[in-house]
Amino acid sequence: MKPLIEVKDLKKNFETPAQFLAKKKPPVQALQNISLKVFPGETLGLVGESGCGKSTLGRCMIRLLDPTAGEIFYNGHDITHTHGQELRQLRKDLQIIFQDPYASLNPRMTVAQLLKEPLIIHKLASSPKDQEDRCKELLDLVGLGSDALSKYPHEFSGGQRQRIGIARALAVEPRFIVCDEPVSALDVSIQAQIINLLMDLQQKLELTYLFVAHDLKVVEHISSRVAVMYLGQIMELAEAEELYTNPKHPYTQALLSAIPVPLPPTLRKNGDSEAAILSGDVPSPANPPSGCPFHTRCPKVYEKCHSQLPALESLSLDPSVTSKKHESRCWRTSTS
Repeated sequence: MKPLIEVKDLKKNFETPAQFLAKKKPPVQALQNISLKVFPGETLGLVGESGCGKSTLGRCMIRLLDPTAGEIFYNGHDITHTHGQELRQLRKDLQIIFQDPYASLNPRMTVAQLLKEPLIIHKLASSPKDQEDRCKELLDLVGLGSDALSKYPHEFSGGQRQRIGIARALAVEPRFIVCDEPVSALDVSIQAQIINLLMDLQQKLELTYLFVAHDLKVVEHISSRVAVMYLGQIMELAEAEELYTNPKHPYTQALLSAIPVPLPPTLRKNGDSEAAILSGDVPSPANPPSGCPFHTRCPKVYEKCHSQLPALESLSLDPSVTSKKHESRCWRTSTS
């Protein structure tokens, strides 16, 4: 199967503003040689600590951010340097659901205006009647009534606002949606409703997701495959069930061991492991360490981890089966 979205050797640096009479600081290396494929109809989960580059990667993939280097392919076509009208046409297929529903909706616009705006820009509804019918259809898709059209964002709860944000993303009938931590700003009681809604919409509309999140249990529930990021690099990539039951990279093992369990330590079975507490802090992306970026905190570090960066290698018995690959960037699992 051909990927819907593919990035090759993607880099993204952010220049730090110069201060008066101060030495110029090195750029923040948000992404370092990322290569990744997302296949039609799947949900690729993206997890990692804050500041590791998850949201930056998602925004580069849909060209909200221009990459510093590397290539981005959509449906087999290079869109790395697409601009102008061609990029505007591409926006129909590539959309994003933002993290904060309180900040992503214009408070001065009614729901009707919010949903009609993309329809008008992309000329998807010719008459006001068609626009209104489409808006009602979108609200019905996300579980809101047509009475919401005349209201403003402040009149809704957080979960309802996020449903409006989802409806706005669906207005242009996209094929690929970046879900940038869409439930992290919501109450726990509402998160499951939004996750189930996204899964239902995916089946109904044949959507493909990049799902960015911190909550590993949420990612496990919704994702087909999961990629683990650390300091701008992919450290491990596998099918969700495989990664959660058989993690290979020490960083992935530490993340999974930190998931809260319902039983206290005194009542756990002998086979249950304690949480692996990582020492030290995440290095600065403006001055990343040499070799493996995780070696400064890794409890299983080798000598060559300090100087040599391992490749993201396949551990699968049959590497020709792309969808079944289990890849890890670690010298302990490397075959070279």
